[in-house]
Amino acid sequence: MNFSNFDLNLLRVLDALLREQNVSRAAEHLALSQPAVSNALNRLRVLLDDPLLVRVGRRMQPTPRALALEAPIRNALRQLEQSLSAGEAFEPGESRQRFRIAVTDYVELVCMPRLLDRLSHKAPGIGIDIRHLSPSLPMEALDKGELDLVLGRFDEMPARFARRHWMSETLKLAVRREHPLLRQGNLDLETFLRLRHLWVHGGQTRGMVDQWLGEQGLSRQILYTTPNYLQAAHIVAGSELAAVLPTALARHFATLLPLQLFDLPFSLGPFHLEVVSLAQRQRDAALQWLIEEIVAVANPWDVAGPPQAVRTGHSSIYG
Repeated sequence: MNFSNFDLNLLRVLDALLREQNVSRAAEHLALSQPAVSNALNRLRVLLDDPLLVRVGRRMQPTPRALALEAPIRNALRQLEQSLSAGEAFEPGESRQRFRIAVTDYVELVCMPRLLDRLSHKAPGIGIDIRHLSPSLPMEALDKGELDLVLGRFDEMPARFARRHWMSETLKLAVRREHPLLRQGNLDLETFLRLRHLWVHGGQTRGMVDQWLGEQGLSRQILYTTPNYLQAAHIVAGSELAAVLPTALARHFATLLPLQLFDLPFSLGPFHLEVVSLAQRQRDAALQWLIEEIVAVANPWDVAGPPQAVRTGHSSIYG
């Protein structure tokens, strides 16, 4: 292959195809016709002497050669974009960018409605694609550009990532009103341990509460586990199970469901949520603008106040 004659526009097409693994969605992402993207893929196959993407069911599965090219091409395109846009003013009202953000359902509830309201006034053309957040920081997805931002709580992370404090939170115990063990409105440690618990696990084997109990030589009875905070609140409201939930989430659902809330009978202190991005994107004006908007919408929810120093501990699992 003669690189001097290589059409660099084809790299944008390959990047989109590797992201979407679908010709129609890649064409929509690039604002091109489907035949144009198919034609570009055929040209790439000839130039690189590799099928690159092979149809498996409804998806296009990348070949090993394509997977090896994915990160270098994406990084090169990102660096070109940042170099060419350096010094340019970002105009939110004119932007049509889409940002990919990984969050838990809890963070999506407390952040996204307020963020979308702000964007509808300041940047109505900006789009948000939400991805499910696993317990550990999705470093590979950030490195590859598959994610722009992550909102969560994480252990120490490599220096190639930038972290910004977003919100501090505490925990509450939620049970249904008139719960037989809590009719007197008192919650001590003995009663807490007698309760039958629901735990939002998110893929972890133990959260903050169970870590503390284990250190005291204690344990609680967990009868139900779920990865979803929003479903947890509804299940608790309709059963005799109890759940430890982030305070903002618990207060929100206590206004909608027959729930009563209690302070935990032991002190865990607050946990701190962060906005995480690639450090090399700190000159990306659009991304930094979005981070500021996200930080701004956290204030009404910030229960515990900003941290003295960012704590480490369990990842994105709170209760």
